[in-house]
Amino acid sequence: MRGRWWALARVTGGLVVLGVLVTQVGAEPFVAGLEAVEPATVAIALLVVGAATVCSAQRWRLVARGYGVDVPLTTATAAYYRSQFLNSVLPGGVLGDVHRGLAHRALRSVVWERVLAQAVAIALALLVVLVAWPAGSGPSTLVLAALAVAAMASVAVLVVVLTNKFVMEPDVVPAVLGLSVLSAAGHAVVFLVAARAVGVDASTSTLLPIALVVLIAAAVPLHLAGWGPREGAAAWAFAAAGLGAATGASVAVAYGVLALLATLPGAALLVLRRPLQPTTEQPREEVASYG
Repeated sequence: MRGRWWALARVTGGLVVLGVLVTQVGAEPFVAGLEAVEPATVAIALLVVGAATVCSAQRWRLVARGYGVDVPLTTATAAYYRSQFLNSVLPGGVLGDVHRGLAHRALRSVVWERVLAQAVAIALALLVVLVAWPAGSGPSTLVLAALAVAAMASVAVLVVVLTNKFVMEPDVVPAVLGLSVLSAAGHAVVFLVAARAVGVDASTSTLLPIALVVLIAAAVPLHLAGWGPREGAAAWAFAAAGLGAATGASVAVAYGVLALLATLPGAALLVLRRPLQPTTEQPREEVASYG
């Protein structure tokens, strides 16, 4: 029963945010965002998200090895595409990851991989906002600096915990962190493509921190198949930067459509998915104890 209430709350949260946004900026920005999506922008999104997906899949492989699960890169990439598609179309934004973990008998590795990815993305966003947010329109530098330090400390603590628990070997930590940065950067590039498609002519240095903030907000599990917090955060961020809330809503809509289309290979892979051979997920320390 509690799970049903939480699912309802997630959907309701997304609808409420969208409803408030429509009352503030009208429906025209949503239509403009849809109309801005063209074949050329879709092709770019497919390429960029494809590269980001490979980075994410390789990050998961490195974490999964700590649990004694060796997933080939092609298999991991296909699984990641499927999880991204399910995250995009199902409420909550995490059911695809749950599916990936259960399907590969590697749920704990998926959990830690996603936690690390989000921690790195938040730290990266705060650092970029601290350095590049438009002057005079953002939070105080002191607050941002404190948040950035806290975020980096959180990443460091996670890494220490995982290495001490033998979930990750120390020598793969730089690769895991680097792949997380590349993956986040790829999705930020798609956001920039959406902004240009809508007609935003602000500099990349202005749009990049906005993109990273919006992507963090999009991970908040109170949305309707990805819609809600993303559009609300974009409207707020664009307004704070002096670019207009309506423009932010349009860019978020265009990004949402591009992101969804870029995950459609995952839909095809869901249909074509072959049964998996049974695997057993065990922390490396447990695997070693059997030797």
